[in-house]
Amino acid sequence: MADQLSDDELSAALAGDPSGFSAVYTVLSPAVLGYFRAKGVDDAEALTQDVFVDVLPKLANVTGGHKGLRTFIFSVAHARLVDHRRRSERTPHLAEYDPLTDARSAASAEDEALGSLGGLSHILSQLNDEQREVLVLRIVADLAIEQVAGIMGKTPGAIKQLQRRGLSALRELVTEKDHAAS
Repeated sequence: MADQLSDDELSAALAGDPSGFSAVYTVLSPAVLGYFRAKGVDDAEALTQDVFVDVLPKLANVTGGHKGLRTFIFSVAHARLVDHRRRSERTPHLAEYDPLTDARSAASAEDEALGSLGGLSHILSQLNDEQREVLVLRIVADLAIEQVAGIMGKTPGAIKQLQRRGLSALRELVTEKDHAAS
């Protein structure tokens, strides 16, 4: 992770200083946003904002320094994701817009950007839920194995196995894709 939270900023945030919270938000919100986008949330920005609104009043109770803060924030993010999915399941589903049948529009910038990723979202979707969750928390959120274990309610050994199997499956999928493209 390029930006790191300084000890002074962390102390200020835990003491309730607005500049400290601003630093926490600036450093950690991109990782939370990436976590939600990797999990396929349709409005990842709004959910990221909800996480930090929930985190702000509870910062004074956070222990464990930098790692404790990251673990706490991603625990809240994971809980908001679960809430979001449960809410989505209860919401009636509308018919989706099919751009292939609509001749009035061109591809959006988002579609072109996702296409330039080489189908990474599609490849990740082929992993099982737990492997995908571990890889997103470990790589995108930059959390330690112990932190991921705490969030997912599993042992560190189980997280290591899920990570190993997920990376192995990704390697096979990418190799298959490369061979098919040749």
